[in-house]
Amino acid sequence: MIKTVAIQGVRGSFHHIVSQQFFDESVDVIECLTFDGVVDSLITKSCDAAIMALENSIAGSIIPNYALIDKFGLHIVGEHYLDIQHNLLALPNQIVKDIKEVYSHPMALLQCKEFFKLHPHIKLVEDKDTAEVAQRIQEKQLSGVGAIASVKAAEIFELDILARSIQTINHNETRFVIVKRVNSEVAENDINKASIKFEADHKRGSLAAILNVMSDCKLNLTKIQSLPIVETPWKYAFFVDITFEVYNDFKKAKSLMDIMALNFKVLGEYKKGKK
Repeated sequence: MIKTVAIQGVRGSFHHIVSQQFFDESVDVIECLTFDGVVDSLITKSCDAAIMALENSIAGSIIPNYALIDKFGLHIVGEHYLDIQHNLLALPNQIVKDIKEVYSHPMALLQCKEFFKLHPHIKLVEDKDTAEVAQRIQEKQLSGVGAIASVKAAEIFELDILARSIQTINHNETRFVIVKRVNSEVAENDINKASIKFEADHKRGSLAAILNVMSDCKLNLTKIQSLPIVETPWKYAFFVDITFEVYNDFKKAKSLMDIMALNFKVLGEYKKGKK
């Protein structure tokens, strides 16, 4: 039973919205300003689960979060796709021309860069969280300062929406994962997706051989992400997401990859989210 969930950000953030959609509004949320704080809350048992963004359809992978899940031996037990609509928020009775600075998370700024090219008078400043900026604007009554955040944040912190859906590409989704300290309790019959990590030998065809195992076992590779191994320059670990119809197909592939790949590891077995 999930009673408490750690999120990166505050109420009104996209992580908060995911917590309400994946669980329900009764779940208690622990607000953390960094993903390191989210992981710390989980490993110190301050919460039952945590929510972490892993990739965005515009900006790509959030690579440090892959590393955090791997480093601390966390287990992905579910995923959730959220339509991300960014809005320019500010105190009431202002227009876009009144805004001199906009503070937001680097990913949000990246996703909205075309909008701000049209408003070169606005200085863009990287910050820790979208909704936390909205909260700060209200608490400190910061005129001339804007936030990029959700409609939910505008409602919670009583800010005006000066411009809606300012992201460069209208269809903008982020994939979030739900992580726990222990493996999933999902029944095998319901598991149709897995996240794995492995390293490959510096030999011709070593990676291809592992990918062939996935194909031969009827697995569909939906994502592959390389990450440098810090201790060994020019060697890489591969983080891979795969889907399948029958769990036994994955079970067979898992036993083969465990033999063929170096440091093979299952990061999670779960039910794929709806896009």
